[in-house]
Amino acid sequence: MVDYTVPENQVRLIIGDTNAADPDFDDDQIRGFLTIARGSVLRAAADALDAIATDEALLSKKIQTQDRASDGPAVADALRKHATALRKRADEEEAAEDDDPFFTAFAIGGEGRAEGEEHRL
Repeated sequence: MVDYTVPENQVRLIIGDTNAADPDFDDDQIRGFLTIARGSVLRAAADALDAIATDEALLSKKIQTQDRASDGPAVADALRKHATALRKRADEEEAAEDDDPFFTAFAIGGEGRAEGEEHRL
């Protein structure tokens, strides 16, 4: 049973690299993506999908025979769109977690004074 609480396995789950017998990326590569993404599972998965898309675009062409068709550029484009969606989701999650100290250092609302009004203690 795979432990999906481990970041490396979470990246694999998101990108669909779940065949343990023949993985698309080895553990060192997945850890490399996580290092580049500073530990963000979503960003690491997006980088992995971009790598797969680049490989697909370089190796696969648009081919059609009588009974089969392969469209490498379309697959690469779909993978890049998925990577973009993951990065957007990571941005949204990071923004929700971000506590900007500038705004919490000052009270917004509460006692208001008109500009130029004297403040007495």
